[in-house]
Amino acid sequence: MRPLDGITVVSLEHAIAAPFCTRQLADLGARVIKIERPKVGDFARGYDERVDGLSSHFAWTNRSKESLALDLKHAEAPAILKKILDKADVLVQNLAPGAADRLGLSYEALSQRYPGIIVCDISGYGNDGPYRDKKAYDLLIQAESGFVSITGTPENPSKAGCSIADIAAGMYAYTNILAALLQRGKTGKGAHIDVSMLESMVEWMNYPLYYAFDGASPPPRAGASHATIFPYGPFTAGDGKTIILGLQNEREWEAFCRVVLAQPELATDERFVSNSLRAKNRVDLTELITQAFATLTIEDVVDRLERAQIANARMNEMRDVWSHPQLKARERWRSIQSPVGVIPALLPPGLSSAFEPRMDAVPALGEHGESILRELGYVAQDLERLRADGAI
Repeated sequence: MRPLDGITVVSLEHAIAAPFCTRQLADLGARVIKIERPKVGDFARGYDERVDGLSSHFAWTNRSKESLALDLKHAEAPAILKKILDKADVLVQNLAPGAADRLGLSYEALSQRYPGIIVCDISGYGNDGPYRDKKAYDLLIQAESGFVSITGTPENPSKAGCSIADIAAGMYAYTNILAALLQRGKTGKGAHIDVSMLESMVEWMNYPLYYAFDGASPPPRAGASHATIFPYGPFTAGDGKTIILGLQNEREWEAFCRVVLAQPELATDERFVSNSLRAKNRVDLTELITQAFATLTIEDVVDRLERAQIANARMNEMRDVWSHPQLKARERWRSIQSPVGVIPALLPPGLSSAFEPRMDAVPALGEHGESILRELGYVAQDLERLRADGAI
């Protein structure tokens, strides 16, 4: 038995934030009915064709769901939605601002009929305020939240390499829905959850915000290095491969000089005797570290760092992560079905002794429409008429 077995989630979703939220609910056993536009579906289906013709984003965020193709503007859509919602515990939506309200799917409207329903709205800026109707995509929120301003090199600000703002919003939607289900178990009442991408990202930005408190200077952009701790970041070994290392205290600095650099005298060099001085003189220290690593392979460097008990990591590429020995040893990969055949999928983070996460197929567009509608009482003649009419 999984934690959310018996819970039904209806999702009017596209892109990443809402699909990532609902996929995690499906991981825990929830039935997720994903409502998509006929013929085109969730536009994330068309982002790319990297997974044997399937979109990489869609493969990641949509396993274990049922897809119903339904034109929400069709005259019969409200009746179909009502029958689906009669069985639902949760509605998740990240449509354009105001769209769900116009469809009669606001919490205010639904809670009159379903007092126990949980409605989660995910948007760029939230359900009110001057930015409510402003378009919001992941990169735009990365910029608006200040994230881009502290990320990258001194010359070039950068975005994150993954959809970090969407992921943040999806995670807060997921955890808020779990909390609302727990609360409903105590009170019997549903809840309205309003998750904003901006607020999710600004929460994650609290360290740099506090660092720049009361008009102070923000953390400088330092590429893959730490902005305020040094040495902490990438260095190149003699074989051209990159190692990331990080020192946290003076004990580690002494061990780094003695064991890794084989230059114990550097530990007391007046330029480097504190973290603030090492950060100030990072150019000189970088040159010394680079010279010391020039005759070593990455394996040599890792061996010395491990002996010195200095935290380190290889700068892996995607092909390295697919074959990562730690993931293999912990048996984190599974095989799942998809419209293009069997593909690998990573188990959700967190090992529970109580249940095995659900790892079902990625759905084709409208794959479950007939079975869902038959479950709601529609017969073959109804289905034929709805198809001919473009409703499904």
